[in-house]
Amino acid sequence: MNGCHHCDEFSRASLLRRAVAEAGNGLPAIEPGMPAPAGTGMDRRKFLSRTVGTALTVYGAASLGSRVLDEGIARAAVAAPAGRRVLVSIFAPGGWDALSLLYPTGDPRYRKLRTSLALKPGDGPAFRSDGRLHWNPALEPLAKLHNRGRLTVFPAIGYSHPDQSHFTSRHFWEVGALDPQAGTGWLGRLLDVIGDDDNAMQGLSLDGALLPSLATARVPVATLSSPADYGFGSHNVWDVPGELLEETVGSLGALSKDPDPNLSQASRTMRQADELRRQLGRFVGKDGQVHINPKAKYPDTDFGRRLSGLAALLDANFPIRTAALTGPGSYDTHADQQGPLQDGAKQIAEGLAAFQTDLERRGLAGRVLTLVWSEFGRRAQQNDSNGTDHGAAGVAFLMGTQVHQRMVGEFPGLTTGLDGDGNLRATSDYRSVYSSLVEQWFDVDAAKIIPDAKKMPRVRLVA
Repeated sequence: MNGCHHCDEFSRASLLRRAVAEAGNGLPAIEPGMPAPAGTGMDRRKFLSRTVGTALTVYGAASLGSRVLDEGIARAAVAAPAGRRVLVSIFAPGGWDALSLLYPTGDPRYRKLRTSLALKPGDGPAFRSDGRLHWNPALEPLAKLHNRGRLTVFPAIGYSHPDQSHFTSRHFWEVGALDPQAGTGWLGRLLDVIGDDDNAMQGLSLDGALLPSLATARVPVATLSSPADYGFGSHNVWDVPGELLEETVGSLGALSKDPDPNLSQASRTMRQADELRRQLGRFVGKDGQVHINPKAKYPDTDFGRRLSGLAALLDANFPIRTAALTGPGSYDTHADQQGPLQDGAKQIAEGLAAFQTDLERRGLAGRVLTLVWSEFGRRAQQNDSNGTDHGAAGVAFLMGTQVHQRMVGEFPGLTTGLDGDGNLRATSDYRSVYSSLVEQWFDVDAAKIIPDAKKMPRVRLVA
Protein backbone atom coordinates (compact mmCIF):
# COMPACT_ATOMS: atom_id res chain seq x y z
CA MET A 1 0.00 0.00 0.00
CA ASN A 2 1.58 3.28 -1.03
CA GLY A 3 2.20 5.72 1.78
CA CYS A 4 1.73 3.16 4.56
CA HIS A 5 4.64 2.93 6.99
CA HIS A 6 4.91 -0.41 8.78
CA CYS A 7 6.87 -1.13 11.92
CA ASP A 8 9.92 -3.38 11.64
CA GLU A 9 8.26 -6.07 13.75
CA PHE A 10 5.35 -6.38 11.30
CA SER A 11 7.74 -6.66 8.34
CA ARG A 12 9.87 -9.30 10.08
CA ALA A 13 6.81 -11.23 11.18
CA SER A 14 5.44 -11.26 7.62
CA LEU A 15 8.71 -12.58 6.22
CA LEU A 16 8.99 -15.27 8.88
CA ARG A 17 5.44 -16.44 8.37
CA ARG A 18 5.96 -16.76 4.62
CA ALA A 19 8.99 -18.93 5.34
CA VAL A 20 7.19 -20.97 7.98
CA ALA A 21 4.37 -21.66 5.52
CA GLU A 22 6.94 -23.74 3.63
CA ALA A 23 6.85 -26.19 6.53
CA GLY A 24 9.63 -28.77 6.53
CA ASN A 25 11.77 -26.97 3.95
CA GLY A 26 14.62 -25.60 6.03
CA LEU A 27 12.95 -22.95 8.16
CA PRO A 28 14.80 -19.96 9.56
CA ALA A 29 15.02 -19.69 13.32
CA ILE A 30 12.08 -17.93 14.95
CA GLU A 31 13.16 -14.70 16.63
CA PRO A 32 13.60 -14.92 20.42
CA GLY A 33 10.32 -14.49 22.26
CA MET A 34 8.16 -15.09 19.18
CA PRO A 35 5.92 -18.19 19.18
CA ALA A 36 6.35 -20.66 16.33
CA PRO A 37 3.26 -20.43 14.10
CA ALA A 38 0.83 -23.32 14.35
CA GLY A 39 1.64 -25.99 11.80
CA THR A 40 5.39 -25.46 11.84
CA GLY A 41 7.01 -28.70 10.71
CA MET A 42 3.82 -30.36 9.38
CA ASP A 43 4.36 -32.90 6.63
CA ARG A 44 3.81 -31.19 3.31
CA ARG A 45 3.63 -32.45 -0.26
CA LYS A 46 2.18 -31.62 -3.63
CA PHE A 47 -0.85 -33.50 -4.80
CA LEU A 48 -2.64 -33.47 -8.16
CA SER A 49 -6.25 -34.43 -7.67
CA ARG A 50 -7.34 -36.58 -10.59
CA THR A 51 -10.94 -36.31 -9.45
CA VAL A 52 -11.18 -32.53 -9.39
CA GLY A 53 -8.33 -31.66 -11.75
CA THR A 54 -6.64 -29.16 -9.46
CA ALA A 55 -3.21 -28.94 -7.86
CA LEU A 56 -3.18 -29.00 -4.07
CA THR A 57 -0.52 -28.83 -1.42
CA VAL A 58 -1.56 -31.28 1.27
CA TYR A 59 -0.50 -31.00 4.90
CA GLY A 60 -0.66 -33.69 7.57
CA ALA A 61 -1.15 -36.70 5.31
CA ALA A 62 2.26 -38.32 5.08
CA SER A 63 0.87 -41.83 5.56
CA LEU A 64 -1.77 -41.53 2.84
CA GLY A 65 -1.13 -42.04 -0.84
CA SER A 66 -2.38 -39.69 -3.54
CA ARG A 67 -4.97 -42.20 -4.68
CA VAL A 68 -6.45 -42.50 -1.19
CA LEU A 69 -6.64 -38.72 -0.81
CA ASP A 70 -8.25 -38.38 -4.20
CA GLU A 71 -10.82 -41.03 -3.37
CA GLY A 72 -11.46 -39.35 -0.02
CA ILE A 73 -12.31 -36.04 -1.70
CA ALA A 74 -14.74 -37.71 -4.10
CA ARG A 75 -16.35 -39.79 -1.37
CA ALA A 76 -16.76 -36.81 0.97
CA ALA A 77 -18.23 -34.66 -1.80
CA VAL A 78 -20.80 -37.20 -2.88
CA ALA A 79 -21.73 -38.25 0.65
CA ALA A 80 -21.99 -34.74 2.07
CA PRO A 81 -25.45 -34.12 3.52
CA ALA A 82 -27.43 -31.22 2.16
CA GLY A 83 -26.86 -28.04 4.10
CA ARG A 84 -23.49 -29.03 5.63
CA ARG A 85 -22.23 -25.94 7.40
CA VAL A 86 -19.07 -24.04 6.46
CA LEU A 87 -17.03 -21.39 8.27
CA VAL A 88 -14.81 -18.98 6.34
CA SER A 89 -12.08 -17.08 8.20
CA ILE A 90 -10.64 -13.88 6.73
CA PHE A 91 -7.63 -12.18 8.31
CA ALA A 92 -6.91 -8.44 7.89
CA PRO A 93 -3.13 -8.20 8.46
CA GLY A 94 -1.40 -5.59 10.57
CA GLY A 95 -3.92 -4.64 13.23
CA TRP A 96 -6.57 -2.38 11.72
CA ASP A 97 -7.74 0.79 13.38
CA ALA A 98 -11.15 0.06 14.88
CA LEU A 99 -11.64 3.72 15.78
CA SER A 100 -11.50 4.64 12.11
CA LEU A 101 -13.54 1.72 10.76
CA LEU A 102 -16.30 2.45 13.28
CA TYR A 103 -15.48 5.96 14.36
CA PRO A 104 -16.98 7.42 17.57
CA THR A 105 -18.06 10.77 16.22
CA GLY A 106 -20.39 11.21 19.20
CA ASP A 107 -17.62 10.87 21.77
CA PRO A 108 -16.36 14.28 22.99
CA ARG A 109 -12.75 13.04 23.29
CA TYR A 110 -12.57 11.71 19.74
CA ARG A 111 -11.46 14.95 18.06
CA LYS A 112 -8.99 15.69 20.82
CA LEU A 113 -7.30 12.33 20.34
CA ARG A 114 -7.57 12.36 16.54
CA THR A 115 -6.67 15.92 15.63
CA SER A 116 -6.09 15.19 11.93
CA LEU A 117 -7.46 11.66 11.50
CA ALA A 118 -10.96 12.34 12.86
CA LEU A 119 -13.79 11.79 10.40
CA LYS A 120 -16.87 14.00 10.33
CA PRO A 121 -20.36 12.71 11.24
CA GLY A 122 -21.51 12.88 7.63
CA ASP A 123 -18.49 11.13 6.13
CA GLY A 124 -19.94 7.65 6.62
CA PRO A 125 -23.36 6.16 7.38
CA ALA A 126 -24.58 5.96 10.96
CA PHE A 127 -24.06 2.69 12.80
CA ARG A 128 -27.53 1.36 13.44
CA SER A 129 -26.64 -0.45 16.66
CA ASP A 130 -24.96 2.46 18.49
CA GLY A 131 -25.78 6.08 17.74
CA ARG A 132 -22.34 7.22 18.93
CA LEU A 133 -20.64 5.47 16.02
CA HIS A 134 -20.45 5.88 12.28
CA TRP A 135 -19.12 3.56 9.60
CA ASN A 136 -16.01 4.51 7.69
CA PRO A 137 -17.29 5.47 4.21
CA ALA A 138 -15.16 2.67 2.73
CA LEU A 139 -17.29 0.16 4.65
CA GLU A 140 -20.65 1.29 3.29
CA PRO A 141 -21.29 -2.20 1.77
CA LEU A 142 -20.93 -3.66 5.27
CA ALA A 143 -23.25 -1.02 6.70
CA LYS A 144 -25.92 -2.20 4.26
CA LEU A 145 -25.37 -5.83 5.26
CA HIS A 146 -25.61 -4.84 8.91
CA ASN A 147 -28.87 -3.01 8.33
CA ARG A 148 -30.28 -6.10 6.58
CA GLY A 149 -29.39 -8.32 9.55
CA ARG A 150 -26.60 -10.05 7.64
CA LEU A 151 -23.67 -8.80 9.73
CA THR A 152 -22.83 -9.04 13.42
CA VAL A 153 -20.33 -6.42 14.60
CA PHE A 154 -17.92 -6.77 17.52
CA PRO A 155 -16.95 -3.11 18.12
CA ALA A 156 -14.31 -3.82 20.78
CA ILE A 157 -13.03 -7.39 20.61
CA GLY A 158 -9.77 -8.72 22.03
CA TYR A 159 -8.54 -10.59 25.07
CA SER A 160 -7.29 -9.99 28.60
CA HIS A 161 -3.76 -8.63 29.11
CA PRO A 162 -3.31 -7.83 25.41
CA ASP A 163 0.02 -8.45 23.72
CA GLN A 164 0.84 -5.73 21.21
CA SER A 165 3.22 -7.86 19.15
CA HIS A 166 1.91 -8.63 15.67
CA PHE A 167 3.42 -12.08 15.73
CA THR A 168 2.23 -13.09 19.20
CA SER A 169 -1.24 -11.55 19.07
CA ARG A 170 -1.97 -13.07 15.67
CA HIS A 171 -0.73 -16.43 16.99
CA PHE A 172 -3.17 -16.21 19.91
CA TRP A 173 -6.08 -15.62 17.54
CA GLU A 174 -4.95 -18.43 15.22
CA VAL A 175 -4.63 -21.07 17.94
CA GLY A 176 -7.65 -19.93 19.96
CA ALA A 177 -5.67 -19.66 23.18
CA LEU A 178 -3.22 -17.37 24.99
CA ASP A 179 -0.55 -20.03 24.57
CA PRO A 180 2.72 -19.23 22.77
CA GLN A 181 3.51 -22.97 22.58
CA ALA A 182 0.29 -24.11 20.89
CA GLY A 183 1.09 -26.00 17.69
CA THR A 184 -2.36 -26.50 16.15
CA GLY A 185 -4.86 -23.94 14.92
CA TRP A 186 -8.35 -23.64 16.35
CA LEU A 187 -9.93 -24.52 13.00
CA GLY A 188 -7.49 -27.40 12.66
CA ARG A 189 -8.54 -28.81 16.04
CA LEU A 190 -12.17 -28.47 14.97
CA LEU A 191 -11.40 -30.54 11.87
CA ASP A 192 -9.61 -33.11 14.01
CA VAL A 193 -13.01 -33.63 15.70
CA ILE A 194 -15.46 -33.34 12.79
CA GLY A 195 -13.22 -34.10 9.82
CA ASP A 196 -12.35 -37.14 7.70
CA ASP A 197 -9.07 -39.04 7.64
CA ASP A 198 -8.68 -38.77 3.87
CA ASN A 199 -10.50 -35.60 2.71
CA ALA A 200 -7.83 -32.93 2.23
CA MET A 201 -10.37 -30.39 0.95
CA GLN A 202 -12.16 -30.17 4.32
CA GLY A 203 -9.81 -27.40 5.48
CA LEU A 204 -8.82 -25.20 2.56
CA SER A 205 -6.32 -22.35 2.65
CA LEU A 206 -6.80 -19.97 -0.29
CA ASP A 207 -3.51 -18.13 0.23
CA GLY A 208 -1.29 -20.56 -1.67
CA ALA A 209 0.31 -21.47 1.67
CA LEU A 210 -1.05 -23.00 4.84
CA LEU A 211 -2.68 -20.51 7.19
CA PRO A 212 -1.83 -21.52 10.79
CA SER A 213 -5.45 -21.47 11.99
CA LEU A 214 -6.00 -24.60 9.84
CA ALA A 215 -3.04 -26.58 11.21
CA THR A 216 -4.28 -29.98 12.40
CA ALA A 217 -2.90 -32.81 14.51
CA ARG A 218 -4.75 -35.71 12.87
CA VAL A 219 -6.51 -35.08 9.56
CA PRO A 220 -5.24 -33.67 6.23
CA VAL A 221 -5.88 -30.12 5.05
CA ALA A 222 -4.86 -28.42 1.83
CA THR A 223 -3.93 -25.23 0.06
CA LEU A 224 -4.45 -24.41 -3.57
CA SER A 225 -1.17 -24.15 -5.44
CA SER A 226 -1.93 -20.51 -6.18
CA PRO A 227 -4.69 -18.19 -4.94
CA ALA A 228 -6.41 -18.13 -8.34
CA ASP A 229 -6.02 -21.84 -9.18
CA TYR A 230 -9.58 -23.14 -9.35
CA GLY A 231 -9.29 -26.01 -11.80
CA PHE A 232 -12.08 -28.38 -12.76
CA GLY A 233 -12.12 -31.37 -15.03
CA SER A 234 -9.78 -34.30 -15.71
CA HIS A 235 -6.23 -33.84 -16.97
CA ASN A 236 -7.28 -31.09 -19.41
CA VAL A 237 -8.47 -33.79 -21.84
CA TRP A 238 -11.41 -32.39 -23.74
CA ASP A 239 -11.37 -34.32 -27.01
CA VAL A 240 -13.90 -37.00 -27.93
CA PRO A 241 -11.73 -39.94 -26.78
CA GLY A 242 -11.33 -38.23 -23.41
CA GLU A 243 -15.05 -37.76 -23.06
CA LEU A 244 -15.73 -41.38 -23.98
CA LEU A 245 -13.13 -42.53 -21.47
CA GLU A 246 -14.81 -40.50 -18.71
CA GLU A 247 -18.20 -41.97 -19.60
CA THR A 248 -16.74 -45.48 -19.51
CA VAL A 249 -15.13 -44.88 -16.11
CA GLY A 250 -18.44 -43.61 -14.79
CA SER A 251 -20.28 -46.67 -16.02
CA LEU A 252 -17.97 -48.89 -13.97
CA GLY A 253 -19.75 -47.58 -10.89
CA ALA A 254 -22.59 -49.94 -11.72
CA LEU A 255 -20.42 -52.81 -10.51
CA SER A 256 -20.61 -51.64 -6.88
CA LYS A 257 -22.92 -54.55 -5.97
CA ASP A 258 -20.50 -57.19 -7.21
CA PRO A 259 -19.91 -59.92 -4.58
CA ASP A 260 -16.15 -59.50 -4.93
CA PRO A 261 -15.37 -56.92 -2.13
CA ASN A 262 -12.31 -55.51 -3.91
CA LEU A 263 -14.16 -54.96 -7.16
CA SER A 264 -17.12 -53.56 -5.26
CA GLN A 265 -14.93 -51.01 -3.43
CA ALA A 266 -13.15 -49.99 -6.63
CA SER A 267 -16.41 -49.50 -8.48
CA ARG A 268 -17.88 -47.44 -5.63
CA THR A 269 -14.86 -45.16 -5.80
CA MET A 270 -15.24 -44.79 -9.56
CA ARG A 271 -18.93 -43.99 -9.18
CA GLN A 272 -18.20 -41.33 -6.57
CA ALA A 273 -15.47 -39.76 -8.68
CA ASP A 274 -17.73 -39.77 -11.72
CA GLU A 275 -20.59 -38.12 -9.82
CA LEU A 276 -18.28 -35.35 -8.66
CA ARG A 277 -16.88 -34.96 -12.19
CA ARG A 278 -20.40 -34.48 -13.52
CA GLN A 279 -21.14 -31.89 -10.84
CA LEU A 280 -18.03 -29.98 -11.80
CA GLY A 281 -18.59 -30.34 -15.52
CA ARG A 282 -20.96 -27.37 -15.68
CA PHE A 283 -18.02 -25.05 -14.98
CA VAL A 284 -16.09 -26.16 -18.08
CA GLY A 285 -16.90 -24.59 -21.42
CA LYS A 286 -16.52 -26.09 -24.89
CA ASP A 287 -13.15 -24.38 -25.08
CA GLY A 288 -11.95 -26.49 -22.16
CA GLN A 289 -11.58 -23.43 -19.94
CA VAL A 290 -13.07 -22.87 -16.52
CA HIS A 291 -16.03 -20.49 -16.46
CA ILE A 292 -17.19 -19.84 -12.91
CA ASN A 293 -20.08 -17.54 -13.84
CA PRO A 294 -20.55 -15.83 -10.46
CA LYS A 295 -24.02 -14.78 -9.42
CA ALA A 296 -22.81 -11.38 -8.22
CA LYS A 297 -20.51 -8.66 -9.49
CA TYR A 298 -17.18 -8.99 -7.70
CA PRO A 299 -14.47 -6.34 -7.62
CA ASP A 300 -11.72 -7.05 -10.15
CA THR A 301 -9.16 -7.89 -7.47
CA ASP A 302 -7.33 -11.00 -6.36
CA PHE A 303 -9.49 -11.04 -3.22
CA GLY A 304 -12.66 -10.87 -5.31
CA ARG A 305 -11.48 -13.71 -7.55
CA ARG A 306 -10.63 -15.94 -4.59
CA LEU A 307 -14.04 -15.37 -2.98
CA SER A 308 -15.78 -15.93 -6.31
CA GLY A 309 -13.88 -19.18 -6.74
CA LEU A 310 -14.76 -20.26 -3.21
CA ALA A 311 -18.46 -19.70 -3.86
CA ALA A 312 -18.18 -21.82 -7.01
CA LEU A 313 -16.36 -24.59 -5.15
CA LEU A 314 -19.10 -24.68 -2.51
CA ASP A 315 -21.79 -24.66 -5.19
CA ALA A 316 -20.06 -27.61 -6.86
CA ASN A 317 -20.32 -29.54 -3.58
CA PHE A 318 -16.62 -29.56 -2.82
CA PRO A 319 -16.36 -31.12 0.67
CA ILE A 320 -15.12 -27.95 2.41
CA ARG A 321 -15.87 -27.47 6.11
CA THR A 322 -13.58 -24.52 6.82
CA ALA A 323 -11.73 -22.13 4.53
CA ALA A 324 -9.23 -19.41 5.37
CA LEU A 325 -7.64 -16.55 3.48
CA THR A 326 -5.90 -13.24 4.03
CA GLY A 327 -7.78 -10.11 3.04
CA PRO A 328 -6.34 -7.27 0.97
CA GLY A 329 -4.57 -4.31 2.54
CA SER A 330 -1.91 -3.93 5.17
CA TYR A 331 -3.13 -2.20 8.30
CA ASP A 332 0.02 -1.54 10.31
CA THR A 333 -0.54 2.18 9.72
CA HIS A 334 2.06 3.96 11.86
CA ALA A 335 2.18 6.85 9.41
CA ASP A 336 -0.04 8.41 6.74
CA GLN A 337 -2.88 6.12 7.75
CA GLN A 338 -5.99 7.45 6.11
CA GLY A 339 -5.51 6.53 2.44
CA PRO A 340 -4.07 3.02 2.86
CA LEU A 341 -6.60 2.10 5.55
CA GLN A 342 -9.55 3.14 3.42
CA ASP A 343 -8.17 1.50 0.27
CA GLY A 344 -7.78 -1.87 1.95
CA ALA A 345 -11.05 -1.64 3.87
CA LYS A 346 -12.94 -0.78 0.67
CA GLN A 347 -11.57 -3.87 -1.08
CA ILE A 348 -12.55 -6.10 1.83
CA ALA A 349 -16.03 -4.61 2.12
CA GLU A 350 -16.80 -4.84 -1.59
CA GLY A 351 -15.49 -8.40 -1.78
CA LEU A 352 -17.50 -9.52 1.25
CA ALA A 353 -20.71 -7.93 -0.03
CA ALA A 354 -20.31 -9.64 -3.41
CA PHE A 355 -19.55 -12.98 -1.76
CA GLN A 356 -22.67 -12.77 0.40
CA THR A 357 -24.83 -11.85 -2.60
CA ASP A 358 -23.33 -14.70 -4.62
CA LEU A 359 -24.02 -17.22 -1.85
CA GLU A 360 -27.61 -16.03 -1.50
CA ARG A 361 -28.30 -16.25 -5.21
CA ARG A 362 -26.78 -19.73 -5.37
CA GLY A 363 -28.97 -20.87 -2.48
CA LEU A 364 -25.93 -21.51 -0.26
CA ALA A 365 -26.17 -18.63 2.20
CA GLY A 366 -27.96 -20.58 4.90
CA ARG A 367 -24.93 -22.82 5.42
CA VAL A 368 -22.00 -20.36 5.28
CA LEU A 369 -20.74 -17.96 7.95
CA THR A 370 -17.75 -15.65 7.38
CA LEU A 371 -15.62 -14.30 10.24
CA VAL A 372 -13.39 -11.29 9.57
CA TRP A 373 -10.71 -10.35 12.13
CA SER A 374 -7.40 -8.60 12.75
CA GLU A 375 -4.78 -9.21 15.43
CA PHE A 376 -5.49 -6.01 17.42
CA GLY A 377 -6.75 -2.45 17.14
CA ARG A 378 -4.74 0.79 17.33
CA ARG A 379 -3.93 3.36 19.98
CA ALA A 380 -6.76 5.83 20.60
CA GLN A 381 -4.48 8.86 20.27
CA GLN A 382 -2.89 9.39 16.89
CA ASN A 383 0.89 9.81 16.69
CA ASP A 384 2.96 12.63 15.21
CA SER A 385 3.20 10.89 11.84
CA ASN A 386 -0.51 11.09 11.05
CA GLY A 387 -0.88 7.43 11.96
CA THR A 388 -1.65 5.21 14.93
CA ASP A 389 0.45 2.78 16.97
CA HIS A 390 -0.34 -0.72 18.24
CA GLY A 391 -3.38 -0.92 20.49
CA ALA A 392 -5.58 -3.52 22.16
CA ALA A 393 -9.25 -4.12 21.29
CA GLY A 394 -10.17 -4.07 17.62
CA VAL A 395 -13.22 -4.69 15.49
CA ALA A 396 -14.43 -7.95 13.93
CA PHE A 397 -17.39 -9.01 11.79
CA LEU A 398 -19.46 -12.16 11.39
CA MET A 399 -21.41 -12.31 8.12
CA GLY A 400 -24.22 -14.56 6.98
CA THR A 401 -27.97 -15.00 6.79
CA GLN A 402 -27.90 -17.05 10.01
CA VAL A 403 -26.35 -14.44 12.30
CA HIS A 404 -28.54 -13.84 15.35
CA GLN A 405 -27.81 -10.26 16.35
CA ARG A 406 -26.33 -7.08 14.99
CA MET A 407 -23.81 -6.30 17.74
CA VAL A 408 -21.93 -8.25 20.42
CA GLY A 409 -20.22 -6.35 23.21
CA GLU A 410 -20.38 -2.59 23.28
CA PHE A 411 -18.23 0.36 22.39
CA PRO A 412 -16.70 1.30 25.79
CA GLY A 413 -16.14 4.97 24.98
CA LEU A 414 -12.97 7.04 25.13
CA THR A 415 -13.38 8.43 28.65
CA THR A 416 -13.55 5.32 30.84
CA GLY A 417 -13.06 2.78 28.07
CA LEU A 418 -9.29 3.15 27.68
CA ASP A 419 -6.66 1.17 29.55
CA GLY A 420 -3.54 2.61 31.17
CA ASP A 421 -1.71 2.68 27.82
CA GLY A 422 -4.47 4.63 26.09
CA ASN A 423 -5.86 1.62 24.25
CA LEU A 424 -9.48 0.61 23.80
CA ARG A 425 -10.60 -2.02 26.31
CA ALA A 426 -12.16 -5.22 25.00
CA THR A 427 -15.85 -5.80 25.73
CA SER A 428 -15.91 -9.22 24.05
CA ASP A 429 -13.29 -11.97 23.97
CA TYR A 430 -12.40 -13.72 20.73
CA ARG A 431 -12.24 -17.06 22.59
CA SER A 432 -15.85 -16.57 23.64
CA VAL A 433 -16.76 -16.01 19.99
CA TYR A 434 -14.88 -19.14 18.91
CA SER A 435 -16.50 -21.23 21.64
CA SER A 436 -19.95 -19.99 20.69
CA LEU A 437 -19.39 -20.66 16.99
CA VAL A 438 -18.08 -24.17 17.57
CA GLU A 439 -21.13 -25.08 19.63
CA GLN A 440 -23.85 -23.22 17.76
CA TRP A 441 -22.63 -23.68 14.18
CA PHE A 442 -20.99 -27.11 14.33
CA ASP A 443 -22.74 -28.63 17.37
CA VAL A 444 -19.40 -29.58 18.97
CA ASP A 445 -18.46 -29.18 22.63
CA ALA A 446 -16.19 -26.13 22.62
CA ALA A 447 -14.08 -27.60 25.43
CA LYS A 448 -12.70 -30.06 22.87
CA ILE A 449 -11.44 -27.19 20.71
CA ILE A 450 -10.80 -24.07 22.81
CA PRO A 451 -8.66 -24.62 25.95
CA ASP A 452 -10.36 -21.86 27.95
CA ALA A 453 -13.88 -22.62 26.73
CA LYS A 454 -15.22 -23.47 30.19
CA LYS A 455 -14.21 -20.02 31.44
CA MET A 456 -15.68 -18.16 28.49
CA PRO A 457 -19.24 -16.80 28.43
CA ARG A 458 -21.31 -17.83 25.43
CA VAL A 459 -22.97 -15.29 23.14
CA ARG A 460 -25.89 -16.07 20.85
CA LEU A 461 -24.36 -15.81 17.39
CA VAL A 462 -26.45 -18.19 15.29
CA ALA A 463 -30.15 -17.71 14.65
